[in-house]
Amino acid sequence: MAPELERDDLRLPVFGSVMGLASPCACAAAHPALPRGRRVLLGLMLLACSLALALAPRAEAAGRSLLIEGAGDGHGVGMSQDGALGFARHGASYQAILAHYYTGTTIGQAPARAVVRVLVGTKVVRVPLERYVRGVVAAEMPASWPLAALEAQAVASRTYALASHAGGSRFDVYSDTRSQVYLGVAAETSRSNQAVADTAGQVVLYAGKPATTYFFASSGGMTENIENSFIGSAPEPWLVAVVDPYEEARSSAWRVTLSFASVAARLNGLLKGSFRGIEVLRRGVSPRVVSALVLGSRGDLTVSGPELAQRLGLTSTWAYFSVRDGTTVTGEPDRSGRPAGGSAAPAPTPAPASTPVGPQGGAIAPSPAPPPGEPAAGGVAAG
Repeated sequence: MAPELERDDLRLPVFGSVMGLASPCACAAAHPALPRGRRVLLGLMLLACSLALALAPRAEAAGRSLLIEGAGDGHGVGMSQDGALGFARHGASYQAILAHYYTGTTIGQAPARAVVRVLVGTKVVRVPLERYVRGVVAAEMPASWPLAALEAQAVASRTYALASHAGGSRFDVYSDTRSQVYLGVAAETSRSNQAVADTAGQVVLYAGKPATTYFFASSGGMTENIENSFIGSAPEPWLVAVVDPYEEARSSAWRVTLSFASVAARLNGLLKGSFRGIEVLRRGVSPRVVSALVLGSRGDLTVSGPELAQRLGLTSTWAYFSVRDGTTVTGEPDRSGRPAGGSAAPAPTPAPASTPVGPQGGAIAPSPAPPPGEPAAGGVAAG
């Protein structure tokens, strides 16, 4: 039996935890000798304590935020446009740029009179290959950039158009970031047109076939293997991680802070209970997140790095997570063995000066279409 409550104050009797009481009535029944007014008051106090304890996790979460620090812009596969700019500014040719980003490839020739089927709105438009590339280059890269960068973009865009079958038998490419941006004659400039003319008909080949030439905005210092960025894709020997000698994580660094409530809303469907944090399970060759756990009060759920980045509105999967609680910042668990600030890649190599041009001609056999839902090529496709 519980000790009797002291009459001079409202100190709680010692008969178990507040959360163990079924209701205020239980407490009142335990002290029938107390005046009715005091029993009701005591019951209300216990109810308030119970509510306070129940709401404590929510109040705590309301004052906490997820701090995300990362680098780069885009899916990280293939040619980095900012990296191509750096190569060009340091005197590299477009052949050297392409050879760096598309490992083991050579330059070949597209078939004469090739046509690209472009989905513009709801209509499929047939556009001669060279005219199509003129409408893409200035839409995907600033025309003021060095000519070698524009030329690399022209060859990559031409090859991507020939290797892509985004619409199966109906069309080859979308006119937006699901493939690469095509704006037609409106996008053309004299400099971008010069880059297209200088590289007329040239495509990137791997083992004699056109290689799917993904490209994106900024690598943060290193590109990524395709299978680590487009989850479910098979490895491709020309789409492997390479160091970007003229890009650094700090030059393309970004930081995002989200309240726990905002994170919970964005992770709807991936969260069990209330949001507790994010634990990285695996990173790629670069520090890009391949998989992670979304930690919830009722359990954890595994999510891919690309889906996590998409849900949280990040420009890249190159991300590290911390929790900010007031002025205290604590790094989230990371099983990848790649701590923030650690070396993520081998030492940068000097930019190549040139590379031999491969054999010309030969039948062009398009590569398989990208898996459904994978990020598109292009500088504006962040994936």
